[in-house]
Amino acid sequence: MSTNPAAVDSYWMPFTANRDFKQQPRIIVGAEGHHYHTEDGRKLYDAFSGLWTSGLGHCHPRIVEAVQRQVATLDYSLGFQAASDKVFELAEKVTSMAPDGYSKVFFTNSGSESADTSLKIALGYHRARKEGHRTRLVGREKGYHGVNFGGMSVGGMTPNRKAFGASLLPCVDHLQHTWNLEHNAYSRGQPAWGAHFADDLERLAALHDGSNIAAVIVEPVSGSSGILPPPVGYLERLREICDKYGILLIFDEVITAFGRIGAGFAAERFGVMPDIINMAKGLTNGVIPMGAVMVRDEIFDTFMHGPEQAIELFHGYTYSGHPVAAAAGIAALDAYVEEGTFEQSRGLEQHFEDELHSFAGHPLVTDVRNFGLMGGLDLVPRPDAMGARGLEVHKKCFWEEDIVVRNGGDILQFSPFLNSRPEDITMTFEKVRKVLDHID
Repeated sequence: MSTNPAAVDSYWMPFTANRDFKQQPRIIVGAEGHHYHTEDGRKLYDAFSGLWTSGLGHCHPRIVEAVQRQVATLDYSLGFQAASDKVFELAEKVTSMAPDGYSKVFFTNSGSESADTSLKIALGYHRARKEGHRTRLVGREKGYHGVNFGGMSVGGMTPNRKAFGASLLPCVDHLQHTWNLEHNAYSRGQPAWGAHFADDLERLAALHDGSNIAAVIVEPVSGSSGILPPPVGYLERLREICDKYGILLIFDEVITAFGRIGAGFAAERFGVMPDIINMAKGLTNGVIPMGAVMVRDEIFDTFMHGPEQAIELFHGYTYSGHPVAAAAGIAALDAYVEEGTFEQSRGLEQHFEDELHSFAGHPLVTDVRNFGLMGGLDLVPRPDAMGARGLEVHKKCFWEEDIVVRNGGDILQFSPFLNSRPEDITMTFEKVRKVLDHID
């Protein structure tokens, strides 16, 4: 049965060309494992594992059962001055997975909320230390930190910013991005060139005085901008400069946390410890919306002052630590451990990389990038029609090849399931190649 056209017309879709979509809606009605089911009865392979979210596969039985049990036991509990038992259990599991030094976690409902929460914590931390003059926040060009005002302000993706112009936060600056086609095209993993871009923070410290900068926020591996791995030594240098000026370093791990790059956290994979780690997506395997912000112990302890009956952090959401989301998170984290998901992910990296880089030399491809199970193909844009070729590939894959591939403009993005089979990865790229070989 087709979705009512009036219903399709009523929904204003996010990050979607609505007028184009509604000419031929791509509607999904079910999912299981690595596949979607469409309303016209087809089975589609999901080559993006949700939206970077569902690394364990869709409708994972353990998570489904946990959510069903929880919603029948405690559907909601207020989270201010009381909380459900499940959120405390989840907090302990998250921090037990983290590198040493992170024992406190604050729950949100999304990656966007995690970004804004981390920025507020950074500002509040400096005020609590009597350094309230530290008000400047630093993001990075091509960075993505969600779409709330804080995350959008420190984010550096032009289309996300230009329509809202003067409404962005003040006291924000941006580091240069690290992508350079001349030096880094077709890099496998971390580019060898580009660590010096971290020194752009020295420029901003000289411009604003480093003592006025509260925090720097970066994605360890940029995702939505097209998969930009950090150059070798870049994150280490950024950490050094932050330490030099007393600046907090925030890793936005909404995408990279929970196995996407073969470890629990990118901080662990790269051996660079930030002060704050943002997460979402894989926290519940995408089953229930939830995000979190994890902080170094020193940051939490700094807030714990004044009368014991006083609120230390005036921040939170109605659904912070929602019990059903927490139950999903507990089940997901248990599954990661018991199924060896992070090890599975790490073991797939070489095969994924080889298949992705087989597109080097294709006449429609200008660059290939990857790290972990994150990969991007840059397509040659059509004259005067930016994004048209990428969207056509997405639609042809959906309708003709029965796979779901994400395009960000003319960049094709890939995010395989963490427990993929090598043959499924091969099949995905065979079908993408077939489409690319038959479009102009």
